[in-house]
Amino acid sequence: MSLTQRQLFLNHLAQTSDFPLALEIEHAEGVYLTDTSGKKYIDLISGISVSNLGHRHPRIIEAVKKQLDYYTYLMVYGEYVQSPQVQLAKALAELLPEPLSSVYLVNSGSEANEGAMKLAKRYTGRREMISFNKAYHGSTQGCLSIIGDDSFKQSFEPLLPETKRINFNQFEELTQITEKTACVVVEPIQGEAGIIAPEKDYLRALRERCTETGALLVFDEVQTGFGRTGKFFAMEHFNVVPDIVTFAKGMGGGFPIGAFVSSKKIMDALKTNPILGHITTFGGHPVSAAAALENINVLKENKPALIDSAGHKSQLFIENINHPAIKDKRAFGLMIAIEFESFDINKKIIDACIANGVITDWFLFNDKSLRIAPPLIITEEEIEKACSIINRSIQEVLG
Repeated sequence: MSLTQRQLFLNHLAQTSDFPLALEIEHAEGVYLTDTSGKKYIDLISGISVSNLGHRHPRIIEAVKKQLDYYTYLMVYGEYVQSPQVQLAKALAELLPEPLSSVYLVNSGSEANEGAMKLAKRYTGRREMISFNKAYHGSTQGCLSIIGDDSFKQSFEPLLPETKRINFNQFEELTQITEKTACVVVEPIQGEAGIIAPEKDYLRALRERCTETGALLVFDEVQTGFGRTGKFFAMEHFNVVPDIVTFAKGMGGGFPIGAFVSSKKIMDALKTNPILGHITTFGGHPVSAAAALENINVLKENKPALIDSAGHKSQLFIENINHPAIKDKRAFGLMIAIEFESFDINKKIIDACIANGVITDWFLFNDKSLRIAPPLIITEEEIEKACSIINRSIQEVLG
């Protein structure tokens, strides 16, 4: 007797927990996922802030098909002049403030942050790296070294030496950044901490301290980029320009791609001592680059409806999700956290939401908060429907 897809999934795909969602999705379109039984779900997490334009956006599908008629993989990143890579880099440089004009394309957010860390150490000649408690930057060993939760990395130690963490929004701790510091890596809005925004002028003070000490400031915009916060990039809210910025997730329109971006002066440090200081085989894959470029084009052409409306749509969620058991609501654009008393309560609510047709999740370092990060294309009617289902689910769990 042949095994079911679910049994094959459990038998042969490496598992990341003892309780995977194990939804068997057959089709995805817009803000909806449909499973093999025909049940439809409203996707309120966008694959964790990936599908900012929803699933299978027709223009991204068309761009991918067009690129397939020319070529797929040719050569390791940086050796050939490949039009999708060049045009994507140009588009990014035009969106970003000066001097962020040199783009290194990679495969993922983790690799983008790895590249940024290497670049900072190579350019400054320093070794110390500073990050923040409750920050998430990826799961590779270098990124684990700077993420802000000990329980998540203890089993993999020893990791990179000369790393330390400070507390987000604590102005007095900025003095720990010194002339020994190669870089400070920060999420302009902390994601996995449960949507924690910076205090007024905090990022500006951080920028000034890095400039004063010669440390490079790295913004991790892997989760906040490409319209998620109500601006193309979160840095625009604060008028602060980092020395390096990293992207992935919402960059590719559902295709795997990432980037770290800096000035040409800083980025050129990777060319010598050693030559090929950072290399990647599949980074900036032409098909992913074509998808990412069209993703940017769609966001630019529809900025009022997609990016500028994120704040209004966010407010609709905040206003329409209500229950006495809710302890807090936090939002920055379409990054939203609904906090409950405990993980146990939150998990039961998440499970009830999924059973009722709405996909939500929790945060890695704030598991008592429910995550909402829908595609930017979600309509007001879909928001009202989703909120109604969430409220009903909370009521089912808590009464």
